[in-house]
Amino acid sequence: MAARVPRRRSVPIGFAHRGARAHAPENTLEAFELALRLGATGLESDAWITADGQIVLDHDGEVGGMFRKRPISEVDRADLPAHIPTLSELFDAHGTDFELSLDIKDPAAGLGVIEVAKSFDAESGLWLCHHDWRVVAEWRPTTEAHLVHSTRLKHIDEGPERRAATLAEVGIDAINMHHTDWSGGLATLFHRFELEVLAWDVQHPRALDEVLAKGVDGVFCDHVDRLMEAITRNS
Repeated sequence: MAARVPRRRSVPIGFAHRGARAHAPENTLEAFELALRLGATGLESDAWITADGQIVLDHDGEVGGMFRKRPISEVDRADLPAHIPTLSELFDAHGTDFELSLDIKDPAAGLGVIEVAKSFDAESGLWLCHHDWRVVAEWRPTTEAHLVHSTRLKHIDEGPERRAATLAEVGIDAINMHHTDWSGGLATLFHRFELEVLAWDVQHPRALDEVLAKGVDGVFCDHVDRLMEAITRNS
């Protein structure tokens, strides 16, 4: 099925959400390895910084039992559960031949992520995401990575065209919204400002086909097999 709306990329990026989350424990080296073996062209995770300055990949950013949770920012790397990898361990284990989207949950981790990526010569494949475009824009002078504004359409108070112009003006490269927020016309609008458009939480074959037909340039999905089959159908 050919895309009805042109995209900026001939083949969209298939981002495995938290690794192959539907197939293995999320945000583990095992999940990331399996995602790549299943054909994912991108990986996705969330980045935090530990008390001793290490960049680690975890969704919640907290460790401990139900009644004694502590934020990762207060815990040294050596005291974290063994299944939580560092960003360096991801690159050591699986190389850099993939796109990597990181949701910077703790803005203090942003510069650390950039430094690790630079040390592995992985900056060109790095996508740095945050919900506040002003935070994202602050990283522009320090990196050549792709900068991504993650949001929902309902939060764009000034309207999509004004937001697109602002993002382009401050050097942001892409906007990431829930797949139900996207239409072909909206994707075309952001493309007009030379922004790439990304869609998250796309889980089922029909939804994947629909959002890919709207001209998105990258998709986040838990099911890597479904994701890559849909990209093949629609490319």
